[in-house]
This record gives sequence, structure tokens and C-alpha cells, in this order.
Amino acid sequence: MLTGILDFLIRNLLEFLILLLLARFYLQAAQVSFRHPLGQFVLALTNWLVLPVRKLIPPFKGYDSTSLVMAWVTALVMHALLLAITPWPFDFSAAGSLIALGLTATLELIKMSLYLLFAAVIGQVLMSWLSPYNPLMPTLTGLTAPFLRPIQKIIPPIGGIDISPMVLILLIQLILNVVISQLEVIILQGVQIIG
Repeated sequence: MLTGILDFLIRNLLEFLILLLLARFYLQAAQVSFRHPLGQFVLALTNWLVLPVRKLIPPFKGYDSTSLVMAWVTALVMHALLLAITPWPFDFSAAGSLIALGLTATLELIKMSLYLLFAAVIGQVLMSWLSPYNPLMPTLTGLTAPFLRPIQKIIPPIGGIDISPMVLILLIQLILNVVISQLEVIILQGVQIIG
């Protein structure tokens, strides 16, 4: 019972922090203005972590590398904590375990990035129908356009309807449900048990 509660709290709180850090990275990478309330929200909830560490990890080629590194470190800590609260005695000092945790943290960033993209595509589609002039539209377009453009080149609008968001959503779900879920299991098998 207690393990289940801890698992729930650790997973949800740290995944939320990872999402915020990745959102900060992608908003900056897409050169989207942080003046919108969404950008202000992301900054307000991540400045405490990013700004002190930025002195040690400067931007790389104009990208907010601090946010990305801190997202990875958060994912690493999250998976280490989740394994630590299980009843199995994992050996975190073994090289295989460290590599597996590092790969799992990297896979977590890919997974959370796909969730962010999924949410941005859904948000953009809904806004385009309900409120096309909403101030959030440029932010969502800035995040989704690099992924939608290649699909639009292959599949032009059909009867005046752009189906590229639906294709992108299907691709995201395929990657999340087939590729990433299988890789997670394979990678975590590398974490060694003491004994």
C-alpha cells in the first residue's frame, strides 16, 4: 500500500517536472515568446532549478541545454527512486545498472517529448476549430509545425481538410505504445540485483 502511494507520488510529481523542463526547452528552441501565460507558468515553475544550474551548464549553440540536462537528471532520479522502493535489492553501483538507468532516463525524455507534442497537436486542432485567433495558437503552431510540415508534403489536404495532425497523432501513438514500451522493458532488465 505504502509502496503504491510512493510510486504514484514520485512518478506523477517528477514526470510533471520533466514535462515543464522539456516544455521550457522546446518553447525556447522553437523561439516561441514566453510572454503568453503558458510560457510564464513554465518559467515560474522551473526557474528555481534552471537558473542556479545555468551557471554550470551554459547554453549550447543557442539552445537551453540546462533545461534539457535537468530534465534528464530528474528522469534519472525518478527511475532510481522507483526502483529503490521496490522489494528487490537492486545494485545501483553496478556498471550495467548505471547504463540501464541512464538509457531509461533518455527514453523517458523521448516519451515525455512525444506526450508534449501529442498535447500540442490536439490543442492546435481544437483551437483551430473553436478559437483560431487565440493568443495560444502561435505557440502551438511553433511547436507542431516542424513535425506537421513533412507530413503535409507527403499527404496534401483531402477535400480541403488537412489530415496531417491525425497522421502525426497516429505515429506518436505507434511509437509510444509499441517502440518505447518494448524498449523500456528491455533496458530495465539491465538493472542488476544484489546477490
